[in-house]
Amino acid sequence: MTTRFGFPFAVDETGGIARAPDVEQYLHGRIVQVLFTRPGERVNQPDFGCGLFDLVFDPNNMIMAAAVEFSVGQALTRWLGDELVVDAVDVGTDGDAVTVELAYTRRRDLTRRAVRVTFR
Repeated sequence: MTTRFGFPFAVDETGGIARAPDVEQYLHGRIVQVLFTRPGERVNQPDFGCGLFDLVFDPNNMIMAAAVEFSVGQALTRWLGDELVVDAVDVGTDGDAVTVELAYTRRRDLTRRAVRVTFR
């Protein structure tokens, strides 16, 4: 059995490293890590990540939305492709808010799930 550390990283009540309560929360944490890690941020894996926080300085338009859809899909397929299949990535813009909706299928049991992230 693989040890699944919780995300965000924490210490449990015994003083040990907190573990993810279930596979779903573990996978959700890994997705968040890929989405919010800026490429170049990790020393031993400089290509890891997608860098959604960089959106703060990009214009909020359809070109940006298409670029985000592509980069999110590529990053998740590259880094988590053995655990999930990306079914769809939709980026919506509304004023100063950007919403990224990800639909995916877990390879382990073919369960469909979704994650939504909104930036302002």
